[in-house]
Amino acid sequence: MTTTALLAAGSTEAALAFMEIGAMALGLALLSRVAGRIGLTAVPLYLIAGLAFGDGGIATVDVSAEFVELTAEIGVLLLLFALGLEYSDVELRHGLQQGLGSGFADFVLNAGPGLAVGLLLGWEPLAAVLLAGVTWISSSGVISKVLADLGRLGNRETPAILNLLVIEDLAMAVYLPVVAALITGGTMLAIATSVSIALVTVGVILLAALRYGRRLSNLLAGGSAESLLLAVFGLTMLVAGGAQFLDVSGAIGAFLVGLALSGETAHRAEALMSPLRDLFAAVFFVSFTFSIDPSDLAGVALPALGLAVLTIATKMGTGWYAAGQLGVGPRGRLRAGTALAARGEFSIVIAALGAGLADGGELGALAAGYVLITAVAGPLLARYADDLPLPVGRAVNRPPGAGSLQTGQAR
Repeated sequence: MTTTALLAAGSTEAALAFMEIGAMALGLALLSRVAGRIGLTAVPLYLIAGLAFGDGGIATVDVSAEFVELTAEIGVLLLLFALGLEYSDVELRHGLQQGLGSGFADFVLNAGPGLAVGLLLGWEPLAAVLLAGVTWISSSGVISKVLADLGRLGNRETPAILNLLVIEDLAMAVYLPVVAALITGGTMLAIATSVSIALVTVGVILLAALRYGRRLSNLLAGGSAESLLLAVFGLTMLVAGGAQFLDVSGAIGAFLVGLALSGETAHRAEALMSPLRDLFAAVFFVSFTFSIDPSDLAGVALPALGLAVLTIATKMGTGWYAAGQLGVGPRGRLRAGTALAARGEFSIVIAALGAGLADGGELGALAAGYVLITAVAGPLLARYADDLPLPVGRAVNRPPGAGSLQTGQAR
């Protein structure tokens, strides 16, 4: 084939890719408008669209897998960066000090059902441990998007939600290296080394964000909007990439970059990054279900639904307890619980680790169905949380000074 023919073929492929990406963006715009008209966050519609037009759907959209995967990962990082902007260093210290009890309750209430169901299904213990991780970790990406869409980032219960998300993400720095090493048959020394590297990495990034955040904000304060956008985006990608290179969730790095920014720099960064966040996040939610074949869900529908109902209830209990620790009233405690119901990106990653196990196929299918149910039901429950009946009929007395830290107060 001549050079001219090769260039023509490449141009045709690029043109088709541009058209597919454009059609997908217009479709997402339509779904977003429909969601706005009916007063919902667009997340459930994006997830259903991904299922409909992905593998085994009613029509397959053949968009470049590499492009979609990278764009989706950037979407998660920007969602967590935006979440970090709403959280101050004072609130993080307070949350980590006060939220350990809630984090332990979260682990027991939500990992326990996954472990029990895995063992009841007759799976090997390691596959059951992976299912425990699937049911334990809430989706930071879905939750941050829902809180932003519903205008609840400044609510009194939001610090309790963020505390749990941060504790869960930090716990992943230990959980993921341990289970990955167990699956590959790693030695105790290898496991200890992986965990140590992960913990040191998290500690260094966390310390830098808390100690040097204000200096960083002052350094970025001057200059044009263009220079600030490029600097913040580049720093977020750099820190997240470095964390991920050391087997730590890139989402932790992105969150801590957002946490480090304060004052006018944080306000400008939020305004500049919001359009990018919305664009990349929309691709993330669609790609989330692209790889799920609807036919694979039929055989696991009942256990996935039962496990979803059970662990949505336990997550609601976790959120109720965590918000109550901050002196939040019953309605806010219920909003916190419904917001935490969705599972997502971490759950899929955990299930993928067990693909080579004897029960890996069943684990993957069950995790996919489970995540899809919770990722759709969670935003819907959060949207209608104010209309749900309360489990108690009177306000909870607040301890003096409890809940005085408001999300974004230090901004």
